[in-house]
Amino acid sequence: MNLSFMDKLAEKIMPLANKLGSNRYLTVLRDAFMLSFPLTMFGSIVVVINNLPFFSDQTKGQLGTLFGNGQNATMSIMTIFVTFGIGYYLSKSYELEGIFGGAVSLASYLILTPFVMLTESGEEISGVLSLDRLGAKGMFIGMIAAFVAAEIFSRVTKKGWMIKMPVGVPPAVSRSFAALIPATVTLFAFLIINAVVVGVFTTNLHDVVYELIQKPLVGLGSSLPATLLALFLVQFLWFFGLHGQIIVNSVMDPIWNTLMLDNLEAYKNGLELPHIISKAFMETFTVGLGGSGMTLAVVILLVFVMKSKQSKDIGKLALAPGLFNVNEPVIFGLPIVMNVTIFIPWILAPLVVTLFNYLVMAIGLFPTPTGVSVPWTVPIVFSGILATNSVLGGVLQIIDFILVAIIWYPFVKIMDKQQLAME
Repeated sequence: MNLSFMDKLAEKIMPLANKLGSNRYLTVLRDAFMLSFPLTMFGSIVVVINNLPFFSDQTKGQLGTLFGNGQNATMSIMTIFVTFGIGYYLSKSYELEGIFGGAVSLASYLILTPFVMLTESGEEISGVLSLDRLGAKGMFIGMIAAFVAAEIFSRVTKKGWMIKMPVGVPPAVSRSFAALIPATVTLFAFLIINAVVVGVFTTNLHDVVYELIQKPLVGLGSSLPATLLALFLVQFLWFFGLHGQIIVNSVMDPIWNTLMLDNLEAYKNGLELPHIISKAFMETFTVGLGGSGMTLAVVILLVFVMKSKQSKDIGKLALAPGLFNVNEPVIFGLPIVMNVTIFIPWILAPLVVTLFNYLVMAIGLFPTPTGVSVPWTVPIVFSGILATNSVLGGVLQIIDFILVAIIWYPFVKIMDKQQLAME
């Protein structure tokens, strides 16, 4: 592999990657998930506290009764926050009032949501919302409804179909009347859709989307080949200086978040965790090892093993951020971007480690992440323990760290010798 080949490849790849990275809908989706981030973090902390491994089942039950709403009001209804966020940010992208776009999108989603719940005995209770409709099971219908609602709301508003109040009317009142017709048109559209689905097909759109779209996509996203492909694309795009995580995760995050919520629900109920791959798995056992490309091991090699001054200086600069999984200093300082010498370990290490982690979790040697969302900035070992509710999660991260160091060592050594000769 020579640099001219990489240059030609970059000419083909970068325009497409730039288009994906700046795509309006992918950007909105990313921002909507970030809106729910502080809330899901809080919910995750509550789950961790309620389920500490040294608590008895009775204690866990009592804590769940006392503090369970901390999770019910955050992670369990994550679709509400994502739906509102999509409406808000998409409306803002059209330079409209985001707050009304968010409210209309949320209301549109709720119009499609059955206010009926079946008990275990088969009894139907009306006038209630089931948590699973507001969480993992309702995620895809929520995203679809929010995008469509925000588009209708924005297009009707742009056409000027609004009530304009006289000058002197308070701004809040004026904005409310301006949003009245666009909101009414949008909500009526969703009301008619729901009436047709319920009245003609005697079902609800949630179940239709879940069976036809969400289940197949979740099945694909939880597979090992799809995960390795996503990781490869992240690394490949970063090699050309493009933020691979933002580009790829914009597509994969809805699937991985749904898998994470499925795991969390099973964990809460004491059931076997259904998925190995999830958002928690990707954050803890890829990004949680030093950032994209798992570069904390590389930084440690630069500081403590390599001999050239340049290697040591770069390592020292990148060490503190790397402990908290921020690795731009090493990506652009080593550099990793467009550095053919280290293309192989940069691509190979995450794929090998992810494959290893999947296999040892699949055979039950190490625990699967419970579905608790751990901030990606939590240092190695601690994040593994929190994500799996087991010390073995931290042990697995240490093993991963060693694997990355072994894969990278020969290539970093070659660079170090070159730098020594120059010095």
